[in-house]
Amino acid sequence: MNNTLKHWREAATLILTAGCQHLSAIPKSTPQGPWHSQQKTTTFDYEVLLLLRSQSSGFFPNAFVFPGGLAEPSDFSSDWVKVFERHAQKPNFGLGVVKQPPYTRPPMFITDRTKFGSPIPGEVAFRICAIRETFEESGILLVVPENSSIEDNQNFMAAYEQDAKAIARWREEVQSDPLRFIEMCKELRCVPNIWALQEWANWLTPVPPKNVARRRYDTAFFICCLPRKPYTMDDQKEVTNFKWWTPKETINESQNNAWIPPPQIYELSRLCNFTHLEDLQRFALHRGLEGCERFCPIIIHAKDGVMSTLPGDELYPKDPDLTGQTHKIYSIDRTVEEVCQDGGSLHRMIIGNRAPQIFITTELKYKHVKPQLQQQDDIEPKSQL
Repeated sequence: MNNTLKHWREAATLILTAGCQHLSAIPKSTPQGPWHSQQKTTTFDYEVLLLLRSQSSGFFPNAFVFPGGLAEPSDFSSDWVKVFERHAQKPNFGLGVVKQPPYTRPPMFITDRTKFGSPIPGEVAFRICAIRETFEESGILLVVPENSSIEDNQNFMAAYEQDAKAIARWREEVQSDPLRFIEMCKELRCVPNIWALQEWANWLTPVPPKNVARRRYDTAFFICCLPRKPYTMDDQKEVTNFKWWTPKETINESQNNAWIPPPQIYELSRLCNFTHLEDLQRFALHRGLEGCERFCPIIIHAKDGVMSTLPGDELYPKDPDLTGQTHKIYSIDRTVEEVCQDGGSLHRMIIGNRAPQIFITTELKYKHVKPQLQQQDDIEPKSQL
């Protein structure tokens, strides 16, 4: 665990998707025809887990978010070497080696953890963190038998649902002390299914305005596809409610009353490219080792509002102040509409009273898919700009 960070803390979150037998997507073999474009909605054969943060939460209170939280020292504990004994000698415990050049890799992944006394690579520890936090917040336990193969674990693996009483007891213990997650795995003779979590994104909380105290997090986003929805239960502490929604349902809810933060909207808009869980799982599995780009939104002040720009946007600074130490304010003497209508290289979000509106004309790095753009008053997608 990196204790030298001054401006933010490291965290991990999980985009957890699960198949739904009662939902049917348009068959892949069905030809595209005039009837297809006239359909009002496109159904998905999977849903995504969103958790409602409590009002007292220190980060995103009253918001629907993906499960996740702060990395703990226990996630980097050397005791995990014994738990992962069959895999500890493999590169990244069998996760494989990411193709992304090291000099472009997000710092949280490329940091040498042995400098902080941990033999656990960041790619492994942050997956453990995401799995542990998902268990604490939703009761969903993503573990597999200690003798299972990596190849099997990468496929559609159901959540662990044996001995509900014992799991409920362990959940309370892990909530009180994250170190107990290691003891639970030893007793159940299981390992966190890190191989089912594919690297998806990395978001760094933007710099807050001067004199505004706001927590910041460098967060690894992983994605996991389950064949069916597992039993889910909020903890009535950090999480007061939960919803399983399709990606478009979630975006639609954000346009009504549900508050869903911009990073979640962006990633859900990416998921809108996939109506079939099988296609999403295949894409995530094969793209995961390409790597990802760290997104730290930079706020640009226009004459009549603000824009949240992302890497690749023509207004995104070449050398942005990610720490906030300079208190630099980025501004432009034009309206938001004027800037967005100019065309050019766009990769930005316009955040108003409703769901953020995404503008993107740039190609994303590392073979990632673009967000599918949404109209403000409809969940049906517009063509990408």
